[in-house]
Amino acid sequence: MRKIYSLLVITILLVSCGEQKKASVQDLVSNGTIKELRARKAEITEQLANTNVDLKSINDAISKLDSVKKLPLITTITSKEEVFKHYLEVQGNVKTKQNILVYPEIPGILEHVYVQEGQRVSKGQVLAKIADGGLMQQVAQAKASAQLAKTTYERQNRLWNQKIGSEIQYLQAKTAYETQKNIFAQMKKQLAKSNVVAPFSGVIDDVLKEAGAVVAPGQGSELFRIVNLENMYIEAEIPESHIVNVTKGKTVEIYFPVLEKTIQAKIRQVGNFINPANRAFKIEIGVPNSSGDIKPNLTARLKINDYTSKKAILIPQSIISENAKGQQYVYLASDKQDNKYAIAKKTIISTGKTQGDFIEVLETIASGTEIISEGARSVNDGQKVEIKNQ
Repeated sequence: MRKIYSLLVITILLVSCGEQKKASVQDLVSNGTIKELRARKAEITEQLANTNVDLKSINDAISKLDSVKKLPLITTITSKEEVFKHYLEVQGNVKTKQNILVYPEIPGILEHVYVQEGQRVSKGQVLAKIADGGLMQQVAQAKASAQLAKTTYERQNRLWNQKIGSEIQYLQAKTAYETQKNIFAQMKKQLAKSNVVAPFSGVIDDVLKEAGAVVAPGQGSELFRIVNLENMYIEAEIPESHIVNVTKGKTVEIYFPVLEKTIQAKIRQVGNFINPANRAFKIEIGVPNSSGDIKPNLTARLKINDYTSKKAILIPQSIISENAKGQQYVYLASDKQDNKYAIAKKTIISTGKTQGDFIEVLETIASGTEIISEGARSVNDGQKVEIKNQ
């Protein structure tokens, strides 16, 4: 027993002496040979490899035994087919093709004004009267002369039919009658111009001259502004890139910010000329205005339905990422387990038009696919995740 104890002590002393003689890494770095350095490197590398193997074994064992696994929490949305309408939004101005200034056709003194501002008038209604300067008497005289010439011609015509009288007498009577008839007609037309009439039905927007004013044809002698608010339209300019989709008959949603009013209408005319200055073409949209509250030059916001898909897949733009190649991708929740766990699967997608916060997916994703929503930017391809949908 004493011998065994002595041998054990000696062995411990020898091992202790061996460890004391083993040089430290610092000593080897400072004084060791290249052979000693390589040997120590190999020894440390082997120890690290053995340590990593042990760590992996321990982690695997912990993963099997841990009942509460800390997986990334995500929520999902299920893709579905739906009707998708894309709208082009532009600004337009309200106009009317019946908004004109009424001018006098003859010079003279404005004798009477029969209408006032805001009054509704009909086409052909007399708005004002200009002094004719004795033209009425001249017309009466011309009428009498034309009547006399007519009587003379009729008598001469009867005589000529009876072979009485000369042909020259007959022709002179006929010519005199035609001349007097034309003079009377022209003077009658001239007299009619003393009455200023409405060129179309509408509303007197402004009375620009009062009775007693001296007026004459030409600029500066405007009498009235008359506007028809029933035949209104909106004019807007559309970029040429939309020329294929913005066509006659397309539905337009019109919003008037000042009136806080929205109406539906259709494009009634598409221009055939592209303005080289802004590369745009014009469109016209008829506007119903039975209430009369829509006025010329009013600003309107237009939403034109330029694209429709009856079976579109829409997803939020916020869940889409982009790789270094510029490709867009999302993560799908695949290989679901117990409706609670899944594997994040990275999927490249192709997108189309946007509307608000959503964008159309053109391919890759089918209806009924579960797409990772919240947490989409914190997962990796192939990573196990936990689904926490409400």
